[in-house]
Amino acid sequence: MGRWCTARGRAGTGRARPTGPALPTRSAMPTGRALPTVFARTAAVTAVLVTVVATTAALPGAMALAAGPAGPAGPRTGYDFADGAVRITGASATAGAEELAAGSTYRSSLPRNGTLYYRLELDAASDAYVSVTAVPGTDGEVTAVDGIRVSVRDADGGSCSVHSATFGAAHSPRPVTAWGTREIDAGTGRRCQDAGTYYVSVQRTRPQDSPPDDWDLELTAATEPLPRQTGPTKAPETWDSASPEPLAGEPERRPGGSGFAHATLVGQGVWRDDIRPGETLYYRVPVDWGRQVYATAELAGSADASGYATGALRLALHNPVRGEVDDAAKGYTGRRTSVALAPLPPVAYPNRYATAGQVGALRFAGDYYVVVHLASQVADAFGEGPFGLTLRLRLGGAAQSGPDYAGESRPNGLFEVSARDRLAAPRGSGGAAAGDDAAMKAVAVGGIGTGSLLLLGLAVWTAAARRRT
Repeated sequence: MGRWCTARGRAGTGRARPTGPALPTRSAMPTGRALPTVFARTAAVTAVLVTVVATTAALPGAMALAAGPAGPAGPRTGYDFADGAVRITGASATAGAEELAAGSTYRSSLPRNGTLYYRLELDAASDAYVSVTAVPGTDGEVTAVDGIRVSVRDADGGSCSVHSATFGAAHSPRPVTAWGTREIDAGTGRRCQDAGTYYVSVQRTRPQDSPPDDWDLELTAATEPLPRQTGPTKAPETWDSASPEPLAGEPERRPGGSGFAHATLVGQGVWRDDIRPGETLYYRVPVDWGRQVYATAELAGSADASGYATGALRLALHNPVRGEVDDAAKGYTGRRTSVALAPLPPVAYPNRYATAGQVGALRFAGDYYVVVHLASQVADAFGEGPFGLTLRLRLGGAAQSGPDYAGESRPNGLFEVSARDRLAAPRGSGGAAAGDDAAMKAVAVGGIGTGSLLLLGLAVWTAAARRRT
């Protein structure tokens, strides 16, 4: 579910909190010295177990203990919006614009013609990000250059950023996501450095050729505090740009989600699912500072290996604020085909100073999103499917410490990889990520120790309970 709030507060993870045994009532409590002794022994065992679990969770690339539900296995129906997203109406002018609060998720709609405005209230000590995902109807015809444009401007109309997202050569209706930024860069004389009101505008890039129906929108807003100390202000110039061999091994079934908020959590490995023409699948990949993401998508062959669909298989990577990092697409002839992202640099804070957009988008750690789309036109030549999809994910590099932020992001924890995600992200075939071998061995040893300690803890608890009785 991610860390986005859907009701102007921080969202939960969707996982139920574990519940412990109920505390005894005052009348049922033992008297004398038994109570401190029992609780002391139980506390000692608990402390040991917590230490082991915490140590295991802190290891980078720790093995999954509980992967959670794998996601839907049947046919998917459109884009799955965030649960509880706040409904909001875009204004036709800045005067009536409603606020997008950092850390919250919203739903709106975009007409064919005109521009919609939303409002941001920002300080002068944080970078701000907005994302807009537009979801067109599946029946409308779209052009390659049709899509959405997202702009951020200050109260005087000065431009802070402009980004667009289009449907591309496949002419296939799908969710398209564009992002906007307001970046603090003190001492440069740039615009958009002051605290105050800013405006987000959203419009279609080619309204004259766009379908007449309104498009549903999902909007998010986030803030990133500045580091306590100024570091390098230039993106790294050298990094490992070689393309490693895609991971080998037997794919494990892991059905993709149908939206950012419901993306399926995965780690390094080889994953498989079925995909139908017109569908878009979302996977969430925790990526630490210093890591590189390599992704390849493979589409199985069709029984009818005749015909051609342009740009049929599309693979994209989005960063934690849903900004697109890179994408690649390949046509389909009915024979097995694959598409891979170009080599990308490691995630690093100074990447934001790069002139290349792909590098600049790799500016923070957190949950990245691998998005796969199969063009609707595939059905015309090869039928409705489903078609077998294999996703190969590799994490290169070594985890590093990130910047010492002067405050908290909104939503909290957006630009970090939590111990919980390290444990929860399932690993498929292909082995541990680069730099994780030692950590995985430690986890394996820790697993044996943890099991023994759990048994020991149960024995002590049982003995204490009998003594109390």
